[in-house]
Amino acid sequence: MLPSPADSWRPLVRRAAAAWLAIGPLSAALAGSMGPLPGTQPGDAVRGAAIVASRQGGLCLLCHSAPLGDTRLHGNLGPSLNGAGARWTAGQLRQRVADASSLNPDTVMPSYLRRSSGSRIPAALADRPLLDAQQIEDIVAYLLTLRDPGP
Repeated sequence: MLPSPADSWRPLVRRAAAAWLAIGPLSAALAGSMGPLPGTQPGDAVRGAAIVASRQGGLCLLCHSAPLGDTRLHGNLGPSLNGAGARWTAGQLRQRVADASSLNPDTVMPSYLRRSSGSRIPAALADRPLLDAQQIEDIVAYLLTLRDPGP
């Protein structure tokens, strides 16, 4: 049986519908959103700031800048954390910190909660989460306080 002219349009319609859903306001608001992590208390912004600033813990400032400490030592590989609380919801921030590769498989940001291994993970840290669930919640609480986009 020969395909009908309508059949040739179906893939185009599907792609257009998928593109609309990808940029539509509802899907954009919900994309990459993760609820509070099981077994955690509400995040503490002060503890979160300490984890973000830590050169032994989160190591966030190796790639990002934030309104913490000596900004000359902050990275610029990733986006600035200034204004993160205005750009993303708690669920979206949680998803990005816990497992950024679920949103972008090619990201260089490590997945802090998912057990991971690979060339970007030191052998001593392989096959275990880089941060625990409560630390993720604390980081999210801190990032939500960053409402000003900064310089």
